[in-house]
Amino acid sequence: MLRVVIIGAGPAGLVTCKHLLEARSNAFPFDPVVLEQEDEIGGTFRYRSYENANLVSSKQLTCFSDWRLPLDHHDHLTLEEYVDYLKSYAEHFKVLERIRTGCRVTHISRGPGGKGHRVDYVRKSPDGTWGTEVESIAADYLAICTGLHVIPSVPSIPGIEHVLAENISYGEKKYKPEAFHSSEYRKRSQLEGRRVLILGCGETGMDLAYEAAKAQAEQVVLCHRDGFLSFPKVINDFSLFGMTFKGNLPIDGLITNLFETAYVHPWIAQRRIRWHVSDFVIKRVLWLLTGTQAGCNQWAGELPPERLGRAYVFLNKSHKAMPYINRPFRHRSPVMQLISHYEEDPADMPPNTDFVVDLAPFPSHFLPSGKAVFPVNWRKESKRIQNIEVRPDMVIYATGYTQKFDWFEPGEGYAGVHEQDVREVFKSGDESVAYIGFVRPGVGAIPPIAEMQAMFWIAILTGKAKVPTSPEAYHLLQSKTARIRYGVDHGAYMSQLARDIGAAPDIFELYRVHGWHVTWSYIFGAAFVSYYRLLGPFPSPKAPEIAKTELWEAILRRGVGGNLFMGLIPMIFYGFVSGIAWSVESVWRLLHFQAPRLS
Repeated sequence: MLRVVIIGAGPAGLVTCKHLLEARSNAFPFDPVVLEQEDEIGGTFRYRSYENANLVSSKQLTCFSDWRLPLDHHDHLTLEEYVDYLKSYAEHFKVLERIRTGCRVTHISRGPGGKGHRVDYVRKSPDGTWGTEVESIAADYLAICTGLHVIPSVPSIPGIEHVLAENISYGEKKYKPEAFHSSEYRKRSQLEGRRVLILGCGETGMDLAYEAAKAQAEQVVLCHRDGFLSFPKVINDFSLFGMTFKGNLPIDGLITNLFETAYVHPWIAQRRIRWHVSDFVIKRVLWLLTGTQAGCNQWAGELPPERLGRAYVFLNKSHKAMPYINRPFRHRSPVMQLISHYEEDPADMPPNTDFVVDLAPFPSHFLPSGKAVFPVNWRKESKRIQNIEVRPDMVIYATGYTQKFDWFEPGEGYAGVHEQDVREVFKSGDESVAYIGFVRPGVGAIPPIAEMQAMFWIAILTGKAKVPTSPEAYHLLQSKTARIRYGVDHGAYMSQLARDIGAAPDIFELYRVHGWHVTWSYIFGAAFVSYYRLLGPFPSPKAPEIAKTELWEAILRRGVGGNLFMGLIPMIFYGFVSGIAWSVESVWRLLHFQAPRLS
């Protein structure tokens, strides 16, 4: 038996265990066991959830390749629905019997002679405390699947103790001051009547700003470090020249495969030419539809020009708070309003209200009175907040998470945080330890990426693929000083892993095996993981039907215009550019007596 210890029973751990079970053979008798320190499976989706939380990635993208939701299921799941989905997945593929809950890993070291690994752990007692008796498992392979969102990151703000010093009275109301990380937030009622300062403008921060507004908080201030890029998770409710579009399209399924991720010349990919061209076009379209290029109907909090675009940041797809944020800044001309219109306020906003979610930079410090002090910079919201008194009685750190692997024995060559230099999955020379689910897409979802990473790792272990040496072209273009360095483009990364293991469909082979319907679905579809199980080392009998039904339906929902402007025209343009690059390289190779290549 080849024992594989998987740490974590979130989506990454479940899908890794499932694929290991399917890959078992006489030559590779994998025997996976999952260690989960919580009492139930689901990871961050279960234990860091809150009321009214929804996935911002669509069901089409988020679901695993061969366990799908019904066609009539709504596109974006609540976190409770997603946890139920994970349970049904684990039950169906017999993963549950491989999971040991209430087991916390305490130490990992190399096995005798440096071969294999020893994993030490302790069990949780019935009263919820951790036992002291250490148990051990000898493992041939390790899969670290604890995820990105486990250890809260809490920055230090000078003077925060003044906010928490005593009860702060506002009129007849009196509240005990609080400061906590967003992972501790649970219900809207926590925000009712409070003066809330939210540090961080990611999707959780935006959710909390909206929830505070709906809870009738006394004041809501949302702080950002250097701007954000807002975009709704669904495109609908806009009109152009009198024509109204209500397509209800999830944005994570709009980018097509052909010449966006498939048959792209390496020179084009490495220079991110496709990203920069699409950014240029998208900004102009946004200006025409909403009046601003900073984001979709985003009038404040814009990113600096050098970071504004798909190639640089994670899109913020929690959009419901934007109408409250926009109110002091929106200034679209009546002429442009006649040409096009974007639905500014959601249907559930209370009528005749002028409540504003104030936007601000991160406070530099708090005064002894508890008042927040904000730096002055070039941003309009920075100038506006100087005239507003902000004395919060609730500070929420929506500042994300950090990662650390402190179980490993020092000096034994284990990879540290983000030292996995082979496609972000394992460290060169040590494919026995995989890190599954530790990249984040600019637009997309981590669970399907984790499935692709699991297949990549198993293909390497079983000899179905070789360790790749070709350069990568999927990382977001982040500065060397960026706080988050694990951003990738979803389609580029998925396609790269698929090419590495021979799972990226050749269009002509795809047509020969599965016919025109599946082929057109792949060409016009996005980088859905089911497409990478049509051919190659991990074929699924369910993949062709999924391509012809659920994924084909997602393409049809774009309509003729959507498939023309978001599919065919970009496809022709990128194909023309890549075609020129391939032709130039082919001539060069011919002159140098080298064989042509096509990827």
